[in-house]
Amino acid sequence: MNIWTRRLLYAMSTVSAVILLYAVVYQWGMAVFEAESISYVQALQVVVEAITTAGFGGHAPWQSIALNAMVLAMNLTGVLFVFLAVPVFLVPLFREVVRSHPPTSTDTSGHIILCTHTARGDAFISELTARNQPYVIIEQDRDVARTLYDAGYEVVVGDPESVDVLEKANIAEAIAVVADAEDDVNASIALSVRELDTDIRVVTLVEDPALATYHRLAGADQVLSPRQLVGESLARQVPSVMRTTIAEGVPIGDAIELVELKVEPDGELYGKSVRDLRNQGGHGTDVIGAWQDGEFTSPLPDAYTLDAGVRLLVAGPSARIQALQEEAAATLGYAAPRAVLLAGYGRAGKAAASVLEGTNTSLTVLDRDASDAVDVVGDVRDPDALKRAGVREASAAILTVDDDTTAILATLVMRDLNPDLYIIVRANKESDEHKLYRAGANYVQSLATVSGRMLASTVLEDEEVLSFEQQVEIVRLPAGRLAGTTLDAADVKGETGVVVLAVQRGEETHVDIDPASFEIEKDDALIIAGMTENIRRFETSYLG
Repeated sequence: MNIWTRRLLYAMSTVSAVILLYAVVYQWGMAVFEAESISYVQALQVVVEAITTAGFGGHAPWQSIALNAMVLAMNLTGVLFVFLAVPVFLVPLFREVVRSHPPTSTDTSGHIILCTHTARGDAFISELTARNQPYVIIEQDRDVARTLYDAGYEVVVGDPESVDVLEKANIAEAIAVVADAEDDVNASIALSVRELDTDIRVVTLVEDPALATYHRLAGADQVLSPRQLVGESLARQVPSVMRTTIAEGVPIGDAIELVELKVEPDGELYGKSVRDLRNQGGHGTDVIGAWQDGEFTSPLPDAYTLDAGVRLLVAGPSARIQALQEEAAATLGYAAPRAVLLAGYGRAGKAAASVLEGTNTSLTVLDRDASDAVDVVGDVRDPDALKRAGVREASAAILTVDDDTTAILATLVMRDLNPDLYIIVRANKESDEHKLYRAGANYVQSLATVSGRMLASTVLEDEEVLSFEQQVEIVRLPAGRLAGTTLDAADVKGETGVVVLAVQRGEETHVDIDPASFEIEKDDALIIAGMTENIRRFETSYLG
């Protein structure tokens, strides 16, 4: 029974009860005040005539004040019913008729089914849209589904745990199912999917990594835990930790390495331009981007000057990268012990703490809930709680809370209490990253962005994300419409902003690529780096 059927039955029941009650009172009033005995049917007729203002027959006029007052009350009740019916029933019904209605089924094929809609799923949908990859969201909340439908999303209303709903989402023609709800619901979704199809790819997300085993038992092919990865990544952004880990770099295939270099005032890189660095390294060395004053810029113009404190993200052959590290003269230096404040001790906070345990940092944990690992109990937005946690003495702070609005205010308070604090924040939505930077954060890692990258790398067969944690995406993609041309001729960097690090051709990885002469072939795979929006622009231009 839908809401409008229930409303109609409720309205009819209310009106009928009022009429029947009025008839009883009127029959009694006629006998007492008018000394006239009438049947209940006659009384019912008069009540209906009075409420509908259709007339009163032979009973009018009445001699007693009581009966005249009662008839007046019945007349007003009828008017009241009309006035109530318009705003309570008729207007909402009219709105419901004219508003959009999301479908309950789809005939889309070759699609990916997402259960349900979340902020991290939005990042994945952006990847799919850039690739023209069909998708369908199963959303149980009708109001949410309507909002998504009006915004242009492909959506089906229904319970994603239901076998019938999965069939209506055309799972028979789908290529994968992504379960992105609560941990227990995701396990149930996996079981329902396996009841219909034993071969389709099923990917689930978990908040608690300990439950990954049970998701696999339920039928999941891949179980992803983005919060764990984000927490570990945030901890590695603490300056003292960064110095001991960056020198190792991130290997990309067998031939390329991705590293961060900090420009020191007494280093050989100081004062050089990006053009100088690129010419010095050769075709195989690329500057992906740079952090300066908490802002990441990618791509960098050739004239960009390397000032002291700039952190470069550079990729290239291992031997050349090692030479650049030595010139930077900062990544292998001794790092003095640092006092670090960890605000928020959820999944990501615990993962960050586990990374910091193996370093020379002095860690203080602040959380609203008391536990053995929490040093100070309080609100991350409360200046007094932050002072007790040592925010003024700390050199860095990691902020991992579930609400971005709370994180923004906490960042403002931390920046006010300690202008020199290096603030590292986990954002839940991509749209809040810039707000957190404006609030004073030095480094922001978006859970939604990392989740979207992990899903894209897992679900899309021709895309492999090589580094989930960096400020930029490092992915392996097919050549697409670049086949038969050179990078300079297509002006890939100018058109999309991405940097092509290498080209994989069969078993060989070509690093020393001359962008003016190296011609891309049909079966080549390109390893590219860039901001998320740059990668999506590349996919739209050459793959979508």
